[in-house]
Amino acid sequence: MLSSYPVQNILFLDIETVPQESDYSQLADDWKVLWNGKANILLRNKEEETPETIYERAGIYAEFGKIICISCGVIQGPEGNRKLVIKSFAGSDEKELLRNFSEMLAKWSPSAGRPGSNEPKYLCAHNGKEFDFPYICRRLIINYLPIPILLNIAGKKPWEVHHLDTMELWKFGDYKSYTTLNLLAHSLGIPTPKDDIDGSMVAKVYYEEKNIDRIVTYCQKDVITLAHIFLRFMGERPLPAEAVEIK
Repeated sequence: MLSSYPVQNILFLDIETVPQESDYSQLADDWKVLWNGKANILLRNKEEETPETIYERAGIYAEFGKIICISCGVIQGPEGNRKLVIKSFAGSDEKELLRNFSEMLAKWSPSAGRPGSNEPKYLCAHNGKEFDFPYICRRLIINYLPIPILLNIAGKKPWEVHHLDTMELWKFGDYKSYTTLNLLAHSLGIPTPKDDIDGSMVAKVYYEEKNIDRIVTYCQKDVITLAHIFLRFMGERPLPAEAVEIK
C-alpha cells in the first residue's frame, strides 16, 4: 500500500513524442549522419533493417524527437468522493508547449508559496524515471528553457527527488522485468487505454492525419489509467467515468 503518499499532492503525467521530421528523407544532411550513427548501434546483427526503415523510432530519443503532448492529472477530494482533473498541453510549437507546462508546474509545486505549499509534491508516470522525466528535461534544455524545481534532480539526495514511477513500484525490487502500462492495467482489472491508437501509431497520426486531438485523447486516457493504477496500489477502486474532468 502507498498510503504514505498524499494522493492529492501527486501530479500524474504522460508525454507523447514524435521524430523531428516526418521521415528520414526530410532530415538535413548533418542530422542524417548523426541518426545513421545512432541507428547503426541499434541495428547490430539486424541486417534486414536500415537507418531509414527504423527512423520511426527516432521519437523516443530526445536528441532526435520532440514532445507534442503532455497530459497531466490531479486527484481531488477525500476517499469515496474523489475526482480526477485532467489538463493537456499540446501542439506543434514544442517550446510554447513546454513553457506553458513549466508555468503550470511552478504554480502547482511547493515553490509557489501558496497555502499548504510546505507539503511535498510529487510527479508520477509509468516508466517516468527512465523516459518521461528525463525526456522533458532534455527538451527543455534544447529549447533554452529552465528546468522546473520539481523536475531538476541535479545535486539532490535520493530522498529529495519526489518522482514516483508505477513501473518501478510494480517491480518490488525486481529489476529484470519491464511491464507496460497496458499489461499492468489489464492485470489489475483496470480498463485498458489502448482502445484507439498506441504509441507506435502516434507519429503517423501526427504527420499523416494531422490529428493532434486524437493524440491528446490517447494521452489523457493513459493519465487516467496511470492514476487508477496508483489508486489500486493504495487499495482503492478506480474512479467512475463521471468523476473524470477534462479541462
